[in-house]
Amino acid sequence: MKPALLDTKPRYPRSWQALPYGRERKAIVESELDSITQQFFGYHLVKVGNLSSELTLSKCSIKHCVNMVAKEHEHATMRSLSRNMALKESSVDGFVLAHELDFAQDPHQILREIDRAIMPDGDLVIVGFNPLSLTGLRKLFWFNRQSLLHEARFFSVPRIKDWLHLLGFEVTQVKYRPYSKLFTARPDNIIVRWCQRFLPHLASVYIIVAKKRTVPLSPIKPKWQLQPKFSAVGASIRAGGLNSEKPQN
Repeated sequence: MKPALLDTKPRYPRSWQALPYGRERKAIVESELDSITQQFFGYHLVKVGNLSSELTLSKCSIKHCVNMVAKEHEHATMRSLSRNMALKESSVDGFVLAHELDFAQDPHQILREIDRAIMPDGDLVIVGFNPLSLTGLRKLFWFNRQSLLHEARFFSVPRIKDWLHLLGFEVTQVKYRPYSKLFTARPDNIIVRWCQRFLPHLASVYIIVAKKRTVPLSPIKPKWQLQPKFSAVGASIRAGGLNSEKPQN
C-alpha cells in the first residue's frame, strides 16, 4: 500500500472537462448527490475544490452553499486551501468533496480539517475513483500518462472508511457509479443495469456518505462508599470501657 502523503502535489483538474468524459461524470454525480443532500440538515454547506464547486445541488436541503477553492475560479465564493481551511471550529453542517482526495498531496490533513470544522452530526460526502474498475486499470498503462487520471490517487473504499472511522465518522452509505461510458452511451442499457446489480464494486466512481458522531460525556457516580478512618483513640476507649465494667458484689 502506497503512503497517503506525497512529496509533490499531483496535477489538479481545473474543471470536469479536464477529465475523460468529465461532463457525463459530473451529470451522474449530480443526480446521485441530489437524493443524498436532500436528507441533509443545517445552515451551511461547503463544497471543497474546483470539481465540487461546479456541482449543482438543486435539491439540497441546506440552502447556504459555499464554493471553497484554492485559486481563482468562476464558481468560487471563498478562497482557501483545503489542507488549511479558513473556517471556524464546529461551524459547518456539511461538506462535499468531489475527487478532492484523489488529487491531494496530503488527504489525511484535509480530513483532519473537515473534522475540525464540521458540526456534531454533520454530513460528509466523498466522491472518488475506484481502483478496482477499468478506469483504475488505465492508470497502469504507459500510453495514458498525459491524462489527469494518471495523476489521481485512486484510494479504495475500505481505506477511506478506515480514515473516517479514526476521526469519529460513521459511514452510512456507499454508492458505486457509473458504467455508462464503459459500454454504451445509453445509461439505461441492459448491460449497465446488470453491472450495477451484480458487479457494483467494479464501477469507476464511488460515493461515500458519512456522519460525524460525538460521544457525550456523562458523569458516572461511583458505586463504592468511603469507609470511616480507623481511630486508635476511639477503639482504645471502647475497649477500656468494656474491660472496666465489672459486676459489683
